[in-house]
Amino acid sequence: MIVPFTKMQGIGNDFMVVDAISQPVYLNQGQISQLAHRNFGIGFDQLLMIEAPQHPEADFHFRIFNADGSEAGHCGNGARAVAKYVRQKGLTWKRELRLSTNTATMNTVMEDNGLITINMGKPRLEPEKIPLRFAQQSETYMIDAEGIRYKIGAVSMGNPHCVLQVEDIDKAAVGKVGPILSHHSYFPAQANVGFMQVVDSNEIKLRVFERGVGETLACGTGACAAVVAGRLQKILDEKVKVTLPGGSLWIRWAGKGSPVYMTGPAKVVFEGQIDV
Repeated sequence: MIVPFTKMQGIGNDFMVVDAISQPVYLNQGQISQLAHRNFGIGFDQLLMIEAPQHPEADFHFRIFNADGSEAGHCGNGARAVAKYVRQKGLTWKRELRLSTNTATMNTVMEDNGLITINMGKPRLEPEKIPLRFAQQSETYMIDAEGIRYKIGAVSMGNPHCVLQVEDIDKAAVGKVGPILSHHSYFPAQANVGFMQVVDSNEIKLRVFERGVGETLACGTGACAAVVAGRLQKILDEKVKVTLPGGSLWIRWAGKGSPVYMTGPAKVVFEGQIDV
């Protein structure tokens, strides 16, 4: 099967984007993992498979697969890539789109400056909806792991996030602590782990260890979760610039009961086709 694809990236978070509307595409977990390999495949953080809408109010549906072939529920940077892709390929000419994933529905707007704003939906804070094995909802939680106690925030943006505040982002032990907290028993579905340094109330620096991927240059839902966690702890304002290793996103959250808005870029790297 010959599969045309487009390689895209959003501030360093890179994707293989496939149109599964024009032709059926079937890839198993092993094939996806092989394609994701940066030496023996195309190389990407996630595969985005665009499908016909499954909801009457959605314009497009897309599925998200991590580099290990596992399926994810939500990807903010990926949503920006999909919004740009469908316009560039002539699948739609609408500037405002409604995209659905397996766990969320998002409204996207193509701004005049080329950036894309996404309504990421309302964050889920109840432990059972994250999911997080705590009985009571709280702004912060204490988790013990390998003899160390961690104070974390926990948020779902369609996928579970653990947010940890650090003094120096460059010295954060992302590669060591990330997998420990990601696979902690308190997170039955595993979690993406964000390491957040607060510059001031309008700006943070962030590194994210993504479940099924490892540390990435950017994570859109991670940026949203970090701002939500910081707002709940009353250390961040409504509009926050989030600087990740791959670039910057702008996140806005008015508070509980409100959706999170994310603004950032999406770019095409190259196009090709592969025989699978």
